[in-house]
Amino acid sequence: MSVVVFAVGNPSRGDDALGPLLMAWLEQQAWPDVHLVSDFQLQIEHALDLEGHQLALFIDAGTGTPAPFDFRETGPAATRPVSTHALPPEAVLQVYADIQRRPPPPAFVLCIRGEGFGLGEGLSPDAERNLAAARSFLERCLDQADAARWRQIAGSLAVPALST
Repeated sequence: MSVVVFAVGNPSRGDDALGPLLMAWLEQQAWPDVHLVSDFQLQIEHALDLEGHQLALFIDAGTGTPAPFDFRETGPAATRPVSTHALPPEAVLQVYADIQRRPPPPAFVLCIRGEGFGLGEGLSPDAERNLAAARSFLERCLDQADAARWRQIAGSLAVPALST
């Protein structure tokens, strides 16, 4: 199954580097049939990157996310924001549905908990632990790249909190 993985974030903003760091690890793994897209933020043009793939994954850092990460299915949003920059995954999926006149591939979000997002900050110790947990989780997901399996994982996932 062909998977497209989007990772967004700004490496210059502390824990916002979680997405790009996980993407750097993915690039080293060279999974077959996994197409990688990395950017500072999702934009309208990213809808074109969904074409030809049967599964999509959006990776980002979040502040209100349960530690170490959250994994959930998502779908097209009924409405798009006014701006065409810094779109949420749901808006990118909606753009795809609008321009292709068909549903986008099944899509999931892996949001890794971050603590500090200040300009010039490094990765926080908590974020480093969360990144390690997300890396291990993502490896298992990509070894079983199937929408039905990912739905099962998302529906039953009880992510244990990491001790601090």
